[in-house]
Amino acid sequence: MAKKSHAKRNPHRNSHNNHAQSHSSSDDRNHGRSRKKVRADSNVIELDPSGNLQTSYSPPRVMTPLVAKNPAQQQYIGAIEKYDLTFGIGPAGTGKSYCAGALAAAALESGRIERIILTRPAVEAGENLGFLPGAVDDKFAVYIDAFRDILNQRLGAGTVNYALKHGRIVAAPLAYMRGKTFDSNTFVILDEAQNTTPAQMKMFLTRIGENCKVVINGDVAQSDIRGANGLADATQRLGKLANIHVHEFVRADIVRSGLVREIIDCYES
Repeated sequence: MAKKSHAKRNPHRNSHNNHAQSHSSSDDRNHGRSRKKVRADSNVIELDPSGNLQTSYSPPRVMTPLVAKNPAQQQYIGAIEKYDLTFGIGPAGTGKSYCAGALAAAALESGRIERIILTRPAVEAGENLGFLPGAVDDKFAVYIDAFRDILNQRLGAGTVNYALKHGRIVAAPLAYMRGKTFDSNTFVILDEAQNTTPAQMKMFLTRIGENCKVVINGDVAQSDIRGANGLADATQRLGKLANIHVHEFVRADIVRSGLVREIIDCYES
C-alpha cells in the first residue's frame, strides 16, 4: 500500500513567495503605467488618460465702470437707469445682454439692489440638446452661461459663486417664474425673449412688483419658435405706457465685430 506523502509547509516561505509575487506584480503594473506615459522618444510625454486633468477659465475682472461703445448703447443704458421696464430689441452683437448684465452687477455691488434674477425660455436654437443630467440649476446652466461670463467679468468669479449659493443671484427657466413676485430691490433680466409665447410674456410681466427694475432683451428676427412671439407682441401692446421704454438697435449698432455686421447684412438684407 502506497504511503501518502505530506509535504511540510513553511509558512514563512509562502509568505516570502507571496510578497515577491505581489512586489513583482506591482512592479509590472507600475512599469505598465510608465510605458503608457513615456514613449521611446524621451522628448515626448503622453498624458495619462486616467488622470484628473481639470482646467477652468474665468474672464478677468473689469474694474472700470461700464462705458457705452456708441450712442445707441448710451441711450439704452440711460433708459435702463430711468425706466422700470426696458425692452432692448435688435440684432445680435449690439451689447443688449452685456449692458443689462453689467448694470445689474454694478447695482448689486453698490447695494442699490439685493438680488439679480436671470431668466430665459429654455429653447434650443434649432436643435434638440436632449436630456441634460443633474438638478434644475445644472440643466439650466447651459442656457445662462453667457450671463455667467458677464457677471464674472464685472464682479469676479468668487463673488458670483457666493451670490449664487446664497440666493443673491438667481438663474431659473422662465417656466419657473409662474407664481413668483419680483419684489423691490430686485433687478430682473429676461433674455432671448423672442422665444417666448405671448402667454409666457404676459405671465412674466405680471410678476413685476413695486420698485423692481426689469430688462427684456431679444431679437425678433431670430425667433426659434413657431407662430407669434411674446417679444414682438409685448412691444406693440406696451410701447406707449409711461414707465416703459422700448429701445431698438439696428445693424449699424453692432459692436461685437465688423464681420458679424457683414454676416447679418448678408442674411437680412
